[in-house]
Amino acid sequence: MNRLTSLVIAASLALGIGAVGARAQQAPKVEVQALRGSLHLLQGGGGNVVASVGFDGILLIDDDYPQYAPAYEEAIAKLAGAGLAPGFVVNTHWHGDHTGNNEYWGNRGAIIFGHNNVRKRMSSGQRIEALDMQVEPSPAMALPMVTYGDSLALHFNGNDIEVQHYPAGHTDGDSVIYYAQDNVVHTGDLFFRDAFPFIDLSSGGSVAGYIANVEAVLARLDDDTLVVPGHGALAGKADLQRFLDMLKQTTASIHGALDAGKSVDQVIAAGLGEQWRSWGTGFIDEAAWIRTVAAGR
Repeated sequence: MNRLTSLVIAASLALGIGAVGARAQQAPKVEVQALRGSLHLLQGGGGNVVASVGFDGILLIDDDYPQYAPAYEEAIAKLAGAGLAPGFVVNTHWHGDHTGNNEYWGNRGAIIFGHNNVRKRMSSGQRIEALDMQVEPSPAMALPMVTYGDSLALHFNGNDIEVQHYPAGHTDGDSVIYYAQDNVVHTGDLFFRDAFPFIDLSSGGSVAGYIANVEAVLARLDDDTLVVPGHGALAGKADLQRFLDMLKQTTASIHGALDAGKSVDQVIAAGLGEQWRSWGTGFIDEAAWIRTVAAGR
């Protein structure tokens, strides 16, 4: 277990919002769900992974915590054949629950792609203020070899794949992946299904930018689109719309209370109401979401 993983688990459990960390402490296991065409959803202990497995080889979107590497190797072997490894990995952003196996697959020959800011943040020390966590620079083999500014086009296993950067949302290096032929979208951490999101303000994230980015992604979907969130179960357009509604309504409520002169602690004490109670049972609880919105005004 590397330093980033240990700190994420420790910080999550210390804050009482450790759904991700708790899963990461379990015996490594990866669940596989067929999507469409060559695409499969792989779920281990961190962020959701999408694998494209076909005649062009294996392409992963994100790659989870490092201790899950053997479980992913086993899952990929069942899909593609023993001894085969991903040739390409795309990171949706820099956090370790999405990039933790970059070094592992890089040592197996994978070419790693990420936004310019993903490489920038991974190659230097970072501090995630919300988790009171200092993150050391990643080893050279874990860094994206191919970077981009606005977008990247890939043509792989029968899909035209668009990797689109969205600025100042979850971080400053977020990308959403669109599979044109199969009508599948991987949102990265611009979507936590039925849960308050983690917005990393210290990594260039923004509450207003996050909401604007979710709106932009939603506008590109139709009722048949399969939506893979950064965390949570497979979803659709209606689920992302419900998430956006939550973002807008809770943010407006928090801003209104603060504008009326209430302190952040008073807003937390009053809560956001029964409607949103279940949304705080994941990685980010209600108090943490209120503090994020208040800090990100």
